[in-house]
Amino acid sequence: MVFANPLQSPSEVELSRCPCGGSHLPQDHWQFMEGMPQDPAGLVHDLIRMGLYQESALEMAKTLTELEMKEALLLQQVSGGNPERERFCRDLIKEAGGLDQVFAAAFGVNSVEFFSNTIRNSDFTRREFLKRVAVAGALIGMASCGQQQTTQPPAEQSPTAASPATNLEKKDLTVGFIPITCATPIVMSEPLGFYKKYGLNVTVKKMPNWAAVRDSAIAGELDAYHMLSPMPISITLGLGSAAFPIKLASIENINGQAITIALKHKDKVKGPADFKGFTIGVPFPFSMHNLLIRYYLATGGLDPDKDVKITPVPPPDSVAKMTAGDIDAMLMPDPFNQRAVFEKVGFIHMLSKDLWPNHPCCAFAAGQKWIDAHPNSFNAINKAIIDAAGYANNQANRETIAAALIERKYLNQPLPVVQAVLTGKFEDGLGNTQTVPDRIGFDPYPWQSFAKWIMSQLVRWDLMPKDKAEYDRVAKEIFLTDTARELAKELGQNPPVEPVKTEKLKFDTFDPANPQAYIDAQIKQFKV
Repeated sequence: MVFANPLQSPSEVELSRCPCGGSHLPQDHWQFMEGMPQDPAGLVHDLIRMGLYQESALEMAKTLTELEMKEALLLQQVSGGNPERERFCRDLIKEAGGLDQVFAAAFGVNSVEFFSNTIRNSDFTRREFLKRVAVAGALIGMASCGQQQTTQPPAEQSPTAASPATNLEKKDLTVGFIPITCATPIVMSEPLGFYKKYGLNVTVKKMPNWAAVRDSAIAGELDAYHMLSPMPISITLGLGSAAFPIKLASIENINGQAITIALKHKDKVKGPADFKGFTIGVPFPFSMHNLLIRYYLATGGLDPDKDVKITPVPPPDSVAKMTAGDIDAMLMPDPFNQRAVFEKVGFIHMLSKDLWPNHPCCAFAAGQKWIDAHPNSFNAINKAIIDAAGYANNQANRETIAAALIERKYLNQPLPVVQAVLTGKFEDGLGNTQTVPDRIGFDPYPWQSFAKWIMSQLVRWDLMPKDKAEYDRVAKEIFLTDTARELAKELGQNPPVEPVKTEKLKFDTFDPANPQAYIDAQIKQFKV
């Protein structure tokens, strides 16, 4: 079948019947072209504004064209115009399992940036790309038109375009998240295209609090979840809820929290002992925030269960609670520490990184039953998030990410607040401007020593029965370190080889080989 060129004028095609097979004439498709811009960029822009393309057709056209252009760019890069080398490269692409895998291997974690930069910086390439999108979109639109008038089955998607996603058990996924900067890789992967890169259509669903995330996970209302890193352990073991097996697939963020104190106390608090009598907000009992504030208070001789009141506060409510005087201090995820400064109701007493450099906070997780039923989809979304974490960990990308996160359906925060957290250039509420580039980081590697420290503190504070603390078994079964390592390698990242490491905190050092000795030493030293 010969298709009419969508860039022809109506007079050039008016004597032909429509290629879609309908009874109308092809100028019904192309009559809008007369007087339209000749520049492909302007043409595509005007056609989109006029509604000529259905959104689904345009998205498919972009996908098909991007894959074609990526292949052309890669082959040009490595073959140097040699036909034999080009054929060899095509065989390697096939052997490697698809173009995306090869592109990632060739250009590492910057593969997306490489392609977008090439399109943006080369006028010829950009014009050619947009022209092909226009042509492909028009052809897809005509195919859809023909399907409405015939009984023929719809045309299948190009094998090349489908190859990254042909083995996915489920492509339309819903992931629950709490609107905090810890969720950056999960949230930014929707607007910045990391999910689509791996053949997934993911909807990120804003949740009101961590209990709602837990309950929706157990009820099967979500495919995967943004969770506090202790939650997969607590939920799997049935601590504070029904037992429900969950796997921690990758770490969302390291650092990224702070102890913030109401301004009315700014001249009264110098160290942990000065918190006596305070009401302190944390996001959830099974959170790094609860464990870290307890760790800090104990070093000042305070019993967290007697000398202060630690109360769960949903992060979005924390600044309002501090404004109303309901809490004196909080160890919360950002951006709410910075938002308290922004609203002039609190000051940052200490960043959590100063308690434990590069500590874990939030994680990407999924239920064991869902993973068993959707192994390929699980690997695809985990890979997308590990890829996004690598992108987010690059300081050069933080401004772009901040602009994407502030949307109402995501964090819904002022841009300066999110920028301050992600860039590490911030006001502390005491008149000082701080520069701390590693205020938050995005290292997705799930160290099993993280799991062991978490369990040690759950035991220390009676949040976990001592007989359930099978440190090695629980860490290996719940933290999917090996899977995360392999996916990171496929992306060209350099993950660690070992699953555990010695953790150095502000007041002590944690040896993952002997958690009980660590607990005993803490109690002996601080009498709590």
